[in-house]
Amino acid sequence: MMNRTLIASFAAATAVFGACAAKPAPVPEPDPAPEPTSVSSYILLDRTGSMAPLWDEALTSVNAYAAEVGHERDDAVDVLETDVTLAVFDAQDGLQFDVLRQKVEPGEWDAVTSDDVSPRGMTPLFDAIVQIVSLAEADAPEKAVIVIMTDGEENSSREVTRDGAKAALDRIEQKGWEVVFLGADFGNFDDAEAVGVSAAKQMAIAPGSMQSSMERIAQKSRNYAKGADEAMEFNEEDRAVANEEAVKDRDGN
Repeated sequence: MMNRTLIASFAAATAVFGACAAKPAPVPEPDPAPEPTSVSSYILLDRTGSMAPLWDEALTSVNAYAAEVGHERDDAVDVLETDVTLAVFDAQDGLQFDVLRQKVEPGEWDAVTSDDVSPRGMTPLFDAIVQIVSLAEADAPEKAVIVIMTDGEENSSREVTRDGAKAALDRIEQKGWEVVFLGADFGNFDDAEAVGVSAAKQMAIAPGSMQSSMERIAQKSRNYAKGADEAMEFNEEDRAVANEEAVKDRDGN
């Protein structure tokens, strides 16, 4: 009797084991694909007459920014969706604000050259700032970076006061967007400070350094979009690459 019981128990255990062995182990679910992050860049470029000596280099630096902001590293984990808008400004009987490239993905970027646009006119900086902010707000991206590049001081705005430009950039800050202010061979940042751009986000860039500086800013834009950096600020290495000290020494700033 005991032998029969043992045999029956063994048979039952074998059946259970066989059933378990026949059932394949569950395949683990693959990790979900990372949600893409995104950033839109808005470059506001001073096209006034005094920019003529720097013009080709300035345009090259804009093209370099567009290429670098779309450059995905081989070891990148997060997917970044990005586009670039370029607007130029000057004053000829009022603000002239021309959008040359609008929401162009880096892979589709058509290099801007002096055949597209050439320097002229005066500097309606405050008017232009409000226009580029309005353009970004109309697009309403998740994250945005505004890069302002000028070689001179405000001298011809008719539509907007300093306070109006500051109010526009205050809205940018409230959205968590970023703005940086570049002096193209120019070290006076009184206008930048007047509209609320902090010293950490201002930088003078010397001739010969504009492309490398814009590439570094593009990488900062990527880091900001992916959450690697909470804010876009210029460090000592950025300022050394831009040769900022030489510009400021010359201008007495």
